[in-house]
Amino acid sequence: MQTKSVIKSVRMSTFKARLVADKIRGMHVSKAIDTLEHLNKKAAKHFLKALLSAIANAENNHDMDIDELSIVEVYVDQGPVMKRMMPRARGRGDRILKPSCHLTVVVGDLSTATVLNQSGDK
Repeated sequence: MQTKSVIKSVRMSTFKARLVADKIRGMHVSKAIDTLEHLNKKAAKHFLKALLSAIANAENNHDMDIDELSIVEVYVDQGPVMKRMMPRARGRGDRILKPSCHLTVVVGDLSTATVLNQSGDK
C-alpha cells in the first residue's frame, strides 16, 4: 500500500528542490526525517512537511505501521512562473522570472519499496 502527499506552488526553482529530493529518495522515513531536519536547504523544510503529511495519511487512512514505511517515490514538477519587470535605462525593462514547483512524496511499506526499486533500477 502506498500513500501520497503533494505540496503545490512552492516558491523555488525545480533544480534547487531536486537536490534535496535526490538526497532522500529510497530512504527509510525515520532516517529521511532526521536528514531533512539537519539539511541546510530551503527545500528541506517543504519536503519535511510533505513527508510528515504522507506519514500521517498512511497511519490514519490506511492503518499502516510507521516503522515499516520508506520513501517509494519523490519527484519535483515545474509549477507556474511569475513574471515581473525591472525598469532599466532608456525606458527598457528586464523580465524577472520567479519560478515555483510542486513537490510529491510517496511512502509505502518496505516490501513495496524494495520490489519497486529492484524492478526500476537502471
